[in-house]
Amino acid sequence: MSEYDSWAPVYDDWAQDMTEDIPHYVELAREADGPIVELMVGTGRVAVEVARATGKPMLGIDASAAMLEIARGRSAGLPIELRLGDVRELELDAPAALIYVPARSLLHLHGWHEKRQVFERVAASLRPGGRFAFSHTIAARLDGTTQDQDGVVHTLRYVPADSRIEIERDGAETIRLWWATKSEWDGLIDVAGLEVEALYGGFEREPFDDDSLEFVYVTRKS
Repeated sequence: MSEYDSWAPVYDDWAQDMTEDIPHYVELAREADGPIVELMVGTGRVAVEVARATGKPMLGIDASAAMLEIARGRSAGLPIELRLGDVRELELDAPAALIYVPARSLLHLHGWHEKRQVFERVAASLRPGGRFAFSHTIAARLDGTTQDQDGVVHTLRYVPADSRIEIERDGAETIRLWWATKSEWDGLIDVAGLEVEALYGGFEREPFDDDSLEFVYVTRKS
């Protein structure tokens, strides 16, 4: 059982205001000439909209059976295949033209080692010229804050020694996210043999500068 299973019943309520990334991934999917894969697809928040907007077949992978069950209900009639799996062990039937990770979900991977596993598996799973897209937000002063996000009350706890944010909710498993710096993301891209095609400061493709609070990466396999 995944620790995310206990969040599945409330995830769509919790994430209903998270829409800013959808047009970005829709556009990348429209440009993809070949298989499209969404990692950490969750309840299908982005995948459903991508498939609906483009009509293209795609594969969604997640480690939470409960999240995928909700995604299956939401994606009925759409060309989406959903698969239970660990992204650290990613293997595809055919090389992809686009692999992406929405909602800053790479932060759920613990440390450099786990992130490197995923980046290397992604690079091996892309066709030449294929893209890998992901995003990362800057960690704010979150320690000890309690938020009511569309009726889902949760507390955020920051652990500086591990660069970790814990999201705690009564009756649910604690969700953990591990932050990384720009130099770490750039290093992961480099060791995986990918190239940065673009780095934006937001999902509307704003220029990335010293005041940017978001890293929106589009990388490419040569």
